[in-house]
Amino acid sequence: MERLQPVLAGIVTALVGFTSSFTVVLAGLRAVGASEAQAASGLLTVSAIMGGLAIWAGFRHRIPISIAWSTPGAALLVATGATHGGFSTAVTAFLVCGALIVVTGMFTSLRRLVLAIPRPIANALLAGVLLELCVVPVTTLHHQPGLAVPIILTWLVLFRFARRWAVPAAMLVALVEIIGRAGRSQLAGHTLAPTLVATAPGFSVSAVTLGLSLFVVTMASQNVPGIAVLEGFGYEVPVRPTLIGTGVGTVAGAALGGHVVNLAAISAALCAGPDAHPDRDRRWIASSVAGFCYIVFGFAAAGLSALVAVAPAGLVETVAGLALLGTLGSALAAATSEADARVAGSYRDAAVLTFLVTVSGISLAGIGSALWGLIAGLLMVAVMKWPGDWMRGDRMRGDRMRGDHLPFSGAIAPTSASGSPELGTAGGYSPAVR
Repeated sequence: MERLQPVLAGIVTALVGFTSSFTVVLAGLRAVGASEAQAASGLLTVSAIMGGLAIWAGFRHRIPISIAWSTPGAALLVATGATHGGFSTAVTAFLVCGALIVVTGMFTSLRRLVLAIPRPIANALLAGVLLELCVVPVTTLHHQPGLAVPIILTWLVLFRFARRWAVPAAMLVALVEIIGRAGRSQLAGHTLAPTLVATAPGFSVSAVTLGLSLFVVTMASQNVPGIAVLEGFGYEVPVRPTLIGTGVGTVAGAALGGHVVNLAAISAALCAGPDAHPDRDRRWIASSVAGFCYIVFGFAAAGLSALVAVAPAGLVETVAGLALLGTLGSALAAATSEADARVAGSYRDAAVLTFLVTVSGISLAGIGSALWGLIAGLLMVAVMKWPGDWMRGDRMRGDRMRGDHLPFSGAIAPTSASGSPELGTAGGYSPAVR
């Protein structure tokens, strides 16, 4: 039975990870203009790439490096909405994000710059990105209570007694409702076979700024916590090849609709902990098995995209919002925590400003609100800390960086939730940021 333990852990990791957040990915791709076929292609692409990278990393490094799609990145796409130039603009943004991740992996100085983002600011940015999706369950409950109540009640009961399965169960209820309302007639014209659709990139300023926003959100809420989780279990992460690999994977999948692949945070904990196997040297099997399962699940992308296409308005987004509630709460708590204020100075006001600008949805000079939120928060911190405290903090973070090894000191700190094997991005339980 002990031989099968990492295999079972990998299967559970992939099943929970995929079902908990594929709705966010599909919602994000559709929000920025993807057709049903393009969204299905994107989901299949990111599933295959992250699965392949997880298998490669496990066999290459013999440590449980879990790879995932960027759920916060997909939420950012929802918050961004339709862009000028349609989905072609989004494809360019994916390329920009992937290229930046590659460059970050190549140059220590850029990794140091990412770490220099104060934790409260990064958490406030993440909270602002997630807010729009997280309010959808409330609005759907108001406008379509008959559909929303079973989903929300299922989520609530499972959240109390089997937290890991709360979102997958809610998703299952939603799919049953969609199938029941749509019937065979509406589904008859949709392609259920796996398909890949290439989309040519279209250059614009908004594509570059969206790509930069995706990069910041992904690094702060996925890659840095993912490294921290593995280090917490005693593994030395090969940061350089891992970042370069995920960046290259993102670039390779962009034209097929894949948005971003990155280090996993929660999945890393499920595969790297003692539940995966008592022997630390055998836990890489769990992450590799999870990678294989992601590839298999990806072949259901066309069918899932078809169901999303015929779903009543707001139904899929309701499940996505429920999946992100824990992450939103953790991010808000970390953005305004007194502990961070004592350690790094009072960033609370700057964090609140970041949050407000991000949720405003403004777009100026082709720059979306997420990037403006980050700029506003950093400017306020610079004004409040200039010159001494700001430079001193930056040097302290830089001094803790040595070569290929990246000690966790920046953006978002994952913390175990009491009584739960899951980890959240900013402390507490989060079923969606993988």
